[in-house]
Amino acid sequence: MSEDVKVKEPKEPLFSKKNRALVTDPLTDNNPVTVQVLGICSALAITVQVQQGIVMGLAVIFVLVLGNFIISLLRNMIPSRIRIIVQLVVVAALVIIVNEVLKAFLPDVSEKLSVFVGLIITNCIIMGRFEAFAMANKPWPSVLDGIGNGFGYAGLLVLVAFFRELLGSGSLLGFKLLGNSLPGEESGLYAMGYMNNNMMILPPMALVIVGVIIWVQRSRNKDLIESH
Repeated sequence: MSEDVKVKEPKEPLFSKKNRALVTDPLTDNNPVTVQVLGICSALAITVQVQQGIVMGLAVIFVLVLGNFIISLLRNMIPSRIRIIVQLVVVAALVIIVNEVLKAFLPDVSEKLSVFVGLIITNCIIMGRFEAFAMANKPWPSVLDGIGNGFGYAGLLVLVAFFRELLGSGSLLGFKLLGNSLPGEESGLYAMGYMNNNMMILPPMALVIVGVIIWVQRSRNKDLIESH
């Protein structure tokens, strides 16, 4: 009698082309904010300062990466009818951790971010990746997917905050870049008559900046225009 011989499928390298695409695609061609148009609310509300954008971005990266990993580990044990509830419990637990850490170590930033840290629980990017990817893939690809989408979101926040803080207050991360205004003395661009554009700190200008970024991205990539 001949015995059946099981042929083992070759393992996919950890950083194969497919896995690398999970990280790189959300940074540009499949950005969760500019292409999928998700997470717009926080992009408009907390990007007055670069520091806020960085902290919020790191918070989402933490929640998304660890959440994707946990959901992927549990995916075969979660009954289909309660999967959304389980996903909400996971993301809520991670957001509570983030919120408490911010209150302990960055109380000023935590106060500025206000309710938007808690609203990470309902962030469409996170729930979308849990449902669309982590529930159907193994832990390692899920982690990479979380990293890619998290950094794609964070990068957009920091970019928008860069223009809003620089043009709105003439500073970045608290450091004056357009000139130091001393009592009775002006320097840099201020000495040439430049005035801060207070409109840049208003939410509508964040929407304008996001719109410009989307326009630039799609004008450079015709595939995005054809697919949308």
